[in-house]
Amino acid sequence: MPSLRLCDALAGHARQRPEAVALVQGGRRTTYRRLADLADELASALDRLDFDRRRPLCVPAHKTPETIALLIAAFRSGYAVLTPSPGLGAAVLGTLTAQARCSAVLTVDDRGALHHDAVPQDEAAADGFDTVDPSVAHLLLTTSGSTGTPKIVPVAAAAFDRFAAWAGSHFHLTEQDTLLSYAPLNFDLSLLDVWTGLRLGAAVVLVEEDSSTDARHLRELVTAHRITFVQGVPMLYRLLTGDDARYPGVRTVVLTGDTVPRPLLARLGAAFPGARFHNVFGCTETNDSFVHEVDPATAGEKTPIGRPLPGVRALVLDDEGHVLDGPGTGELYVSTPFQTAGYLERRRNEGVFVPAPDGSAGVFYRTGDVVSRDAEGLHWLEGRTDFQVKVRGVRTNVQEVENVLAAHPDVAEAAVVALPDPEAGYRLHAQVTRRPGTALTSLRLRTHGAAHLPRHALPSSVQVGDAPLPRTATGKPDRNLIKALRQKGHHA
Repeated sequence: MPSLRLCDALAGHARQRPEAVALVQGGRRTTYRRLADLADELASALDRLDFDRRRPLCVPAHKTPETIALLIAAFRSGYAVLTPSPGLGAAVLGTLTAQARCSAVLTVDDRGALHHDAVPQDEAAADGFDTVDPSVAHLLLTTSGSTGTPKIVPVAAAAFDRFAAWAGSHFHLTEQDTLLSYAPLNFDLSLLDVWTGLRLGAAVVLVEEDSSTDARHLRELVTAHRITFVQGVPMLYRLLTGDDARYPGVRTVVLTGDTVPRPLLARLGAAFPGARFHNVFGCTETNDSFVHEVDPATAGEKTPIGRPLPGVRALVLDDEGHVLDGPGTGELYVSTPFQTAGYLERRRNEGVFVPAPDGSAGVFYRTGDVVSRDAEGLHWLEGRTDFQVKVRGVRTNVQEVENVLAAHPDVAEAAVVALPDPEAGYRLHAQVTRRPGTALTSLRLRTHGAAHLPRHALPSSVQVGDAPLPRTATGKPDRNLIKALRQKGHHA
């Protein structure tokens, strides 16, 4: 990850452009000189503590300039660093630090003071987990944890360097840019909007978690700081658009994470009149693997994920496991220049990181995503293999139902979960957050759904409210929690 090349680049920016702004948080601006000085101070503190460099450090990913400086200090001092969500409970955090064999949990306050707690060694908890070579992988990301304890994903320094080189070139990023960092710092999107931005000497504006659903605040950030680059999930763009909001200074908009409904694309075209729009697709394990430039004025009802990035190999396998040569639908397997070598827990790699299905060289990641490929080579996301359920005997794609509900102009975000039902097999429940200032009701949303979905795919229950959806550690809707809360309420 943020390799020594990143550390060298930051040192160069501090020498050549010391008063240039590196990070903005709230009302604070941190220059490259201050970021470098703080990283130096924290590196000296780490040297005095003299932790075992053969073992990672754990730095909860608080989204502050001080935490970013601490990560830079740790990378430069030769440590690998586990960066879990700061919102994890003590039990889950303890499990992750034991699995990674971390020596300490470190935090830094807003005055730059370092705090640390030793991690008791538990070799039994680390049994079956690889050790981390800090000369290869500096950063240990975690997956969302939507199916239990998050999986630890080592990101190789060389893989990050290749990704940063591609992203900087593809999006024409320079030191003159100002990037909005919306996603959590522990999310893989930070590899672009924080680490690649800093590597290039750009300014990065950090969106704090408690402001991430405040539409007015987000709009003011983009305008006040003259943001030129925005990357985020559809939720961000729903908050930024509407009410005739316009951001003529933004030149690059990157869409990630979900299918983008056509009404939202239309609003984006009006809100960002000078921008080029890119739909990117990937995951924590592989980083970005597909990209497609979108024209909101001509976009259809569905937006493709596009074509593989340079150096990415993508295979589509049918239900029998045969590699499709041309158009067709099946499960997506990818191999990217940016991917991890595998999860830290070895047993989780079986059947996920696999030999090339077409008999060629290399290791492929089995994504679990169902895609279609057309005659022109464009790929379209259809859903996930684990989002397929049978409702009254009819195979139903839960993600497609989500996309239909999210296309309603008054919907900020939507999540649909499948609940076991003794008669139907499964019944669908939708939890929806309406856009601020709208009067959307469950009846209106059900009417919208009935106009676009077959009867079996209509959710049996729809909950509409103003509160944001619960989220996983990486900012995705926590469908497991939504399901658990609904089942608890239904049986109460």
